[in-house]
Amino acid sequence: MATSTHPTVYDVARKAGVSIATVSRVLNTPEQVRQATRSRVLEAIDELGFTPAAEAVARARKGVGRVGVITPFFTYSSFVQRMRGISAELADGPYEMIIYPVDSLERLQGYLAMLPVTRRVDGLVLLSLPLLEPAARRLMKHKLETVLVEYRCAGFSSIEIDDRAGGALAAEYLIQKGYQRLAFLGPAHLPDYSVHPEKKRLDGYRQALNEAGIDLPEAYILHSSLSIDDIRRAVVQLISMPTPPQALFAANDDLALRVLRALQELNLQAPKDLAVMGFDDIDMAELLGLTTISQALDESGRMAAQLLKASLVGAQHLAQNIELQLRLVARQTA
Repeated sequence: MATSTHPTVYDVARKAGVSIATVSRVLNTPEQVRQATRSRVLEAIDELGFTPAAEAVARARKGVGRVGVITPFFTYSSFVQRMRGISAELADGPYEMIIYPVDSLERLQGYLAMLPVTRRVDGLVLLSLPLLEPAARRLMKHKLETVLVEYRCAGFSSIEIDDRAGGALAAEYLIQKGYQRLAFLGPAHLPDYSVHPEKKRLDGYRQALNEAGIDLPEAYILHSSLSIDDIRRAVVQLISMPTPPQALFAANDDLALRVLRALQELNLQAPKDLAVMGFDDIDMAELLGLTTISQALDESGRMAAQLLKASLVGAQHLAQNIELQLRLVARQTA
């Protein structure tokens, strides 16, 4: 029978109609448990107010000294720079940064199911990931302070940019430089577990071109993986057209830099043969002279960590939604 002060794992298992081992898997490796079973266990945990005993002790100590960062694509340059900003802000404080990489929707849901209950971290930063209502409710119920980057959810602080405005800024710059035939390259196979700012960047790009009286033909809109072979095929497809584009806006710098490499392999140059523009302003963009849109990646990470720290010490009680200003960085490629 459940006690009134501290329900046990046995109470959770009984209420959910599962074994103790299944409850343990939900708390430790939730992505290995079927969603229906995981939901049943989590509902039982929420209804009973269950907290694992070891974590209850940690809560009594008022913190475990860790901040979790849940991130997709954690080896991509833009995400590395954001995490660098978070790490720099946490460096002189009492928190170490723990990275939780996401490679599937199940793993994301698992982290958002497990971490609020087990309290293995004092707070969370979610990078470019959606926070849906069930997970948001759980975070709030268990009072796990969370800051979102590139996503907004009522009740949570967030750091954002205006991706549509960024796409429009790219179009306006290329038009100002005298280019009239403009193409777009976006990522292929967008995963269902992350946000997709590239779509908004394309929308803003297309709208600005339309307002300037410039058509964006469907043939000029390509999508590719980061494979250099795929990028090369996309570049060849564009330059082989009867009327090839004069300039290309890539939805992120990782794509744009690979376009530059493909041009080099084809004995072509930017901007002479094809002007190339990116989005992000990662470190390598400056080294290779890439014209791009800067979204202050390090700064967004630092600000997210600042907001989280303020919440953890009780200095910030209301959610803050901060929009960072984009900046055009003109270099040699466009």
